[in-house]
Amino acid sequence: MTTSASSEHSALGPLLAAIRSPEDVKALPESDLIKLAAEIRHSLITCLSRTGGHLGPNLGVVELSVALHRVFSTPQDSFVFDVAHQGYVHKMLTGRADRIHTIRTYEGLNGFLLRTESQHDSYGAGHAGTALSAALGMAAARDLAKEDSHVVAVAGDAAFTCGPTLEALNNIAETTKRFIVVLNDNEWSIDKNVGAIARYFNALQTHSTYASVRNSAADFVEKVAGKAVRKLAHKVEEGAKNLLFPNVLFEKFGLRYYGPIDGHDLPLLVRTFEHLKTLNEPVVLHIITEKGRGYQPALDNPGKFHGLGAYKIEDGSTDLSATPTCSDIFGRTVTDMAKADEKVVAITAAMPGGTKLEIFKNELPARYYDVGIAEEHAALFACGMATKGYKPFLAIYSTFMQRAYDMIIHDMALQGLPVRLCMDRGGLSGDDGPTHHGLFDIGYLRPVPGIVHMQPANEAEFVAMLKWMSGYENGPSAIRYPRGTINGSALDAPVAPIELGKAIVAAEGTDVVLIGLGTMFGMAEKAKAMLEEKGLSVALVNPRFIKPLDNTVIERLAKQCKVVCTFEDHVLHNGFGCGVIELLSDAHITTPVERIGWPDAFVEHGKPDILMKLHGLTAEAAVEKVMRYF
Repeated sequence: MTTSASSEHSALGPLLAAIRSPEDVKALPESDLIKLAAEIRHSLITCLSRTGGHLGPNLGVVELSVALHRVFSTPQDSFVFDVAHQGYVHKMLTGRADRIHTIRTYEGLNGFLLRTESQHDSYGAGHAGTALSAALGMAAARDLAKEDSHVVAVAGDAAFTCGPTLEALNNIAETTKRFIVVLNDNEWSIDKNVGAIARYFNALQTHSTYASVRNSAADFVEKVAGKAVRKLAHKVEEGAKNLLFPNVLFEKFGLRYYGPIDGHDLPLLVRTFEHLKTLNEPVVLHIITEKGRGYQPALDNPGKFHGLGAYKIEDGSTDLSATPTCSDIFGRTVTDMAKADEKVVAITAAMPGGTKLEIFKNELPARYYDVGIAEEHAALFACGMATKGYKPFLAIYSTFMQRAYDMIIHDMALQGLPVRLCMDRGGLSGDDGPTHHGLFDIGYLRPVPGIVHMQPANEAEFVAMLKWMSGYENGPSAIRYPRGTINGSALDAPVAPIELGKAIVAAEGTDVVLIGLGTMFGMAEKAKAMLEEKGLSVALVNPRFIKPLDNTVIERLAKQCKVVCTFEDHVLHNGFGCGVIELLSDAHITTPVERIGWPDAFVEHGKPDILMKLHGLTAEAAVEKVMRYF
């Protein structure tokens, strides 16, 4: 950061700058809490304009976070935030406010919660739907230990479209008597929420009687000391209650429902939590919040401001690259293919913006399906469509596709169904960190019988591979592609035809063979030039296919060279290089294989160039490894 630490500290405001722990929040006069909330919003808007991050979600939970720390006491009490991308305010109130300007930067604060970062982070997360189950496990452990502490799970309404959340709901009342769920209802996850549950919450917010319910919430809480408050919801006639309140959903699971209340009314939240803290039954508190509260550009465009890079505070504008990203190319290409082929359909799990299937949605809405945060269901849904002759393109980030692994094996591959897995963010995901790096998909797909897996070395090849996938009907196929661009090549650049399991030999050689997978092909090209300067004859291969490998090409070149070096944006364990080693071993070829890739560790967050140099993913490192043989 070029900005001085002192100027960053001044962006905090006097109240926030004095917060060193949650005890400082408790020590503030009640009249200062709203001022503190305003300072937190100013700090978020200012600091994230430089680093980027999850601005909208955190602006929406300012009052909630302050109220939680006002009433409860971490780390004795535990807060479990679903996904935890809305944990920035929690970080600021637990001694990390002076480092909020480092969020998502190398060696700075992580963009999600980490148990290793603070004792106040009781549970780390980065994927949706984990909060209720993990928090319930904590509550069960507390009960076994006969401890007197509280566990609060905070989940957005979109998390209730996620299977694990519903599975946890089914188990809460049978497991513990003291448990608090906060349903943070803002109608958005990353994009607009979809499905029956989302419509249920939306109907509540838009019902004509809702305004009066919300206005009377303060009166309700002021009476908390009396029994009348606890009976208030039950005085409503049963038919009206089912119309206005989600009791019908939660009380069937054995949870007492409270709300809805204004999630930005800080005094109201504090008094409500003080009441809920005294109860000896599992409860749900339903709060209504605005994603992006306090910053007009974020209110106007909640999808964009869910998570973004640096922006201008004045209007929220961001620098737009003239070069289309792989996500842009994917959205445009699949949409165009669908216009030419009525059997092509597009499926996403709550990520139309991130995967750029919003293009397909806008132009061909009848064949676009957003199933919500439900990757397992998305995969099975795609299988069902494939049985009827349709061509499903299932776009899910590599890191989220892990959730659908059973379906890939049991439903797609076992039945030979031609589902097309389009794995965005395959490889390092930079600032998002270990929960979002797509560094494991080669390892988990490589053992699956019958699956085809590939990765393009440039943008034009990416388009050609997507078109090839559309015509492949012999089983599931997968393509991994990076966040951002590959090498920025023209989409109409010449591309050799895609043939199943066939690599491209870019150059012949007799000393060294370099095999650069996908985005790493450019690094292999650089290493080739450096080795040739040292007088070596270097073969260069664009493998295109991870599975099946081109046995003919790889065996031939390995036999005539002294060393093979593979390059991959993936962990080395069970990665692409391991596949090459196995291939040569099975062919009884003893040529040594050196590998460039990520270590057997969870890679931290930071800019890719920093992390690649730190972990030895460079052309220089490859040259050093290869030169040991000469």
